[in-house]
Amino acid sequence: MSDLPRKAVTRTAKLAALPLGFAGRATLGIGKRLGGRPADEVATELQERTADQLFRVLGELKGGAMKFGQALSVFESALPEDVAGPYRAALTKLQEAAPPMPARTVHRVLAERLGKDWRSLFAEFDDVPAAAASIGQVHRAVWSDGRKVAVKVQYPGAGDALLSDLAQLSRVARLFGPLIPGMDVKPLLAELRARVEEELDYELEAAAQHTHAVEFAGDPDVEVPDVVHQADQVLVTEWMDGVPLSEVISGGDQEMRDRAGQLLAHFLFAGPARTGLLHADPHPGNFRLLTDDGPASGWRLGVLDFGTVDRLPEGLPLPIGTALRLALEGDADRVHRMLREEGFVKPSIVLDSDAVLDYLRPIIEPAGREEFAFDRAWMRAQAARIADPRSPAHQLGKQLNLPPSYLLIHRVTLSTVGVLCQLGAVVRLRAELLEWLPGFDPEKAAESA
Repeated sequence: MSDLPRKAVTRTAKLAALPLGFAGRATLGIGKRLGGRPADEVATELQERTADQLFRVLGELKGGAMKFGQALSVFESALPEDVAGPYRAALTKLQEAAPPMPARTVHRVLAERLGKDWRSLFAEFDDVPAAAASIGQVHRAVWSDGRKVAVKVQYPGAGDALLSDLAQLSRVARLFGPLIPGMDVKPLLAELRARVEEELDYELEAAAQHTHAVEFAGDPDVEVPDVVHQADQVLVTEWMDGVPLSEVISGGDQEMRDRAGQLLAHFLFAGPARTGLLHADPHPGNFRLLTDDGPASGWRLGVLDFGTVDRLPEGLPLPIGTALRLALEGDADRVHRMLREEGFVKPSIVLDSDAVLDYLRPIIEPAGREEFAFDRAWMRAQAARIADPRSPAHQLGKQLNLPPSYLLIHRVTLSTVGVLCQLGAVVRLRAELLEWLPGFDPEKAAESA
């Protein structure tokens, strides 16, 4: 792969091959079953081939196709276990790797963006990418002053590719629906598309990352590498080592899982309160667990990639914490009223307050306990409850609305919970909410009343 495939017809053809491939393998599977092969053996083979094709197409295309794959991968914990296995490895690969851009293309971009003498800025530059993501890849280097740095280079044609991919994926969104029960993929794609221009702007990303780096400098729990240099489609930041969260998910012991989960929950709520920004791309490839020889309580979370943020000058909205507190207190009428005021229930919709509270109770369970063990079984139970057309939760959920101002907050929260379930972490979520979420602490709410 020498570059992003820029011609829309080429990319459309590759994406169109996904549903054709699914259908073809299903037909082949029927034939094999008629030929006498066991149904479970055939099903496993079909799932493995489908997962392989999904990774290859989304990963090779990079752009919006891979961005969608990354967003989808954090929800794999919602899949039934007999289906999740074959997909899990393929989707998780999208969190840490993609086919790289060749050195000659990287050199061309650096010369265009940093000047013909770009090499003078670096004492060393590794042509082999250390990581590749949806719109760019990262190279390890040493800055001219001796600092180890990460050089993020945007793929040529990334903007056009992103928009083209997401438009095409929207047309076949229904094919991905069965992967994540209870989730409507179209709004996810629409929201991803709305964020494209911002993520392509490395100047905005540099500003958001620097804000976090300054705020969390010397913090005992969170570390953010600062910006060293930025020019158009190139971003140079301090290098960060550590254990990728994807490796903690795949092979970490329980101590690592619990500490990583606690730190992730902490950053989700402390970040907006301290910086006025919400890191809005919480897939495991963007986080590192910074371990040392000391106890796990001293390990920190390294945070990367600030290309997508939600600007929340006052922190997370007060109604979120207030409604969550009232729901845990069992005040169904006030919760229902707040949901209406915020636009989650449209004026024309008539709902029973107690039914709304029954819908919310299982979802908010982690916030009501001192500790909560997140796992895939809990996530699958929530997804199945909402996805089952026969359940009251499904019927009520169809009548709820998600206001645009809450869309990104909702996706980030849901994605973070998905990662916590992948980690299988025991997390003191309530403590983080009490400290950082406006409106959640009953004592603070009483004082401000």
